Parts: sequence; C-alpha cells; structure tokens
Amino acid sequence: MQEILASLDRRWRRSDAALASCHWKTCLFLTANIVLLSALLFDRPVGAALKSLSPSIRFFGGMLTDFGDSGWIIIVSAFLFIEGWAGSRLLRSPRCRCQATRICQIGAYLLTTIVLSGLLANVLKRAIGRARPTHFADWGPFGFSPFNGRASFESFPSGHATTIGALFVALAFIFPRYRYIFAACALWLAITRVMVGAHYPSDVIAGLALGGWFSFMTAIVYSRYGLLFRIDPAGWPVTKWRLLKSK
Repeated sequence: MQEILASLDRRWRRSDAALASCHWKTCLFLTANIVLLSALLFDRPVGAALKSLSPSIRFFGGMLTDFGDSGWIIIVSAFLFIEGWAGSRLLRSPRCRCQATRICQIGAYLLTTIVLSGLLANVLKRAIGRARPTHFADWGPFGFSPFNGRASFESFPSGHATTIGALFVALAFIFPRYRYIFAACALWLAITRVMVGAHYPSDVIAGLALGGWFSFMTAIVYSRYGLLFRIDPAGWPVTKWRLLKSK
C-alpha cells in the first residue's frame, strides 16, 4: 500500500510540474504574439498621431514617466539589502534577525532583477536599433539601424517599461494579495512612455514582458538556492513565509 501511495504521489508531482511547464510556455507564446500584433496594428497609427497628441496627455505622461527610471529603485533595493544584512548580524532577538534576513533577501532579489533586466534591455535595444517615434516621418515604425550608437535608435524594448515590469512582477510575487493593483500600476506607468512620444506600444509591451519574465526566472533561481522563494505544488515560486502559512 505504501508503495502504491508513493507511486501516486510521484505521478501527481509530475503532473503538477507538467501543468506549470504548460502554463509558462502558453504565457510566453501569448506574450510573443501580443508584441507582434501590437507592432502590426498599433505602432503605425500611434506614431502618426503622436504629433497631434493633447498637451494635457503629454503633461500627465511626463509627470509619471520618470517612475520607470531604475536609479531610485536600485538605491532603495540596495538600502534594503544592506540594512537587512546588518540587522541579521547585529540584532539579538532571533525573531528580529529572521525578519532582517527576510528584508535582506527581498532587497537582493529586487536589486538582482532590476539591474540585470536593465542591462539586458540596454544590450537588446542597442543591438536591434529601432528608430524612436521622433523619426517616424523618415523611418516609419519599422526603421532599424543596429548598433547605431544614438539614443534615438534605441526604442525596442523600452528600458523604462522593462524596469517597471521587473519591479511590479517582483512585488506581485512577494505580495501576491496586491497583484492586481501592481498590474494596473505597471500598465499605466509603462504607457506613459508612449504618451511622451519616446516609444511605440510594442516597445512598451515588450519591455513589460521582458522585465516580468526576468523577475519570474530570477525567483526560480532564488528558490533553487533556498533564498526567499519556494516552489509551490503547482510549480510556481512563492515566498517561503506564505508557503508555511498555507500548511
């Protein structure tokens, strides 16, 4: 009987792993197609309409768009990492040390995700060399000049949108209760890059997807080393304290 139960348990775990694999492959397939469709359907009309965009919309976008600048997020993440590390070494209470270690790991996760996804986005945008909407009249939405070296030919993917996607997907993994709020914030903040005329819609969607997927993969790596995350029965990364509460 024990052997039968053990066999059923192994099959159940394999089916869960296959289900999770199916989920992420489906999401990746849908993401790629959404980026392609947005490029084909929306980039040209949006590029043509940007010059006539309402000043109030540009003003609104300008107020919020710098939120996607990775500088301040890196500073905050580094602060959390250093303060948490110091607390885990200096505090006397085991409970306080545990909380400090948790803060340290959150800071490390955010720092790793934001920095590495930003570097990847910068390499890709330079290698792809897509012309920004400011060159729409001359190059159109599908003008490319790889390794041009000019910022005006570094449109795809959006670096700001990558940072926003990485940040809010990471926060959604850490605080899943607020994931819908994080999703709405990510969409609104990312679309400001279109409002200010810096990117096409497909640039923004690709950036969000790149940052989000990078946060997901980083969480998987952290879980392999027992840091911050564990893999739940369905194969998705969840924070260790949340998994303990569910048991």
